[in-house]
Amino acid sequence: MTTQIQIKNGRVVDPKNRVDRIADVFLRGSRITAVGEAPAGFTPDRVIDATGHVVCPGLVDLSARPGNLESELSAAVAGGITTVACAPDTQPPLDEPGLVERLVRRSAALGLARVVPVGALTQGLAGERLAEMHSLSEAGCAAFSQAQRPVFDTQILSRAMQYAATFGFAVHLQPQDPYLSRDGIAHDGRFAASLGLAGIPVCAETIAISTALRLAEMAGVQLHLGRLSSAAGVALVREARRDGLNVSCDVAIHHLHLSEDDIAYFDSHAHFIPPLRAVEDRSALREAVADGTAVLCSDHTPLDEDAKLLPFQDASPGATAFELFLSLTLKWAEESGTPLRTALARLTCDPAAILGIDAGELAVGHTADICIFDPSEIWRVSTKTLRSDGKNTPFLDASLTGRVKTTLVDGRIVFESDPLG
Repeated sequence: MTTQIQIKNGRVVDPKNRVDRIADVFLRGSRITAVGEAPAGFTPDRVIDATGHVVCPGLVDLSARPGNLESELSAAVAGGITTVACAPDTQPPLDEPGLVERLVRRSAALGLARVVPVGALTQGLAGERLAEMHSLSEAGCAAFSQAQRPVFDTQILSRAMQYAATFGFAVHLQPQDPYLSRDGIAHDGRFAASLGLAGIPVCAETIAISTALRLAEMAGVQLHLGRLSSAAGVALVREARRDGLNVSCDVAIHHLHLSEDDIAYFDSHAHFIPPLRAVEDRSALREAVADGTAVLCSDHTPLDEDAKLLPFQDASPGATAFELFLSLTLKWAEESGTPLRTALARLTCDPAAILGIDAGELAVGHTADICIFDPSEIWRVSTKTLRSDGKNTPFLDASLTGRVKTTLVDGRIVFESDPLG
């Protein structure tokens, strides 16, 4: 029997279709059947009262490492995320069709957020031989990447781009020159120098970006540059886009709020790759997201406590982020004066377009992946409030505004904090 759901009185914000108004949303099975007026003969099996809440498309996360699928995808839907692009640096790497198919099957069986695999660009992510991209695409990969692993041989990277372009595959790269960043753990600035930490200069990012842009231009491939960290980096992407290059980029949510100042007390929770950079870089990243040069990703990396209870230079980089993704985005939007519809676009339709998937909008006939959140609820980040196995975040004990109340995937309620209606 097909379930019918009415979401009533919510502020419907659908950035792709330029909608921002109080309206009802009607679901029949896995699809949105109407927005505004009820379809003829519609009798809901469940009514969700979204009065005072925002109803938006489910969030689309461009890069995450889900780890334990059940706990992490539970954390994802608690954060309003309905689609997760899984980076290829799993154990083992996503370089064989069977591994991709198993990931897709396991995630689908859980019935939580859907997982979109990003396949390995080279076998074993070793940067030496091309992966079987065509077979991986047939198994479910939406794009191809090296995650944080470098391709030392630029001829191999060029051939990978040319092969990807032949079949219309997108290449996602995290730009960081492996030699200039070797042994580095922090931004090559005043704090690294004063704390005696090995630095990673901005040119490690910009040189890698310049190389990737030139190779992509030659190959004619769709290029996505992930986790940019510098003003100079986003400036290169902005210029390339003006010149007509098919390139996009993203910024990890933590880089919109933190800078090198946050490592002043050797806080291992502020250890990221790429590193947190200068305040001026953070300002440029905020601007790039606001003007649409960059989209946002969580870069969710859940780690156990032992991985962070080490000296800064020995601690594993990364932070849990699924459940903070929306709240931190709303915090940036408020601080920067960015309209809600613009901010939500960077989490919904924009990353969906980069992945080339049918997601990130609330149009009639589309899949009912929906996030309902209270934009004014204040909550405290704690080890008890986080569902993720990873409690590693520089925002532990912080108070954030905006909390997800209900998440639907394929028209099914997969998360409710407090049942509405």
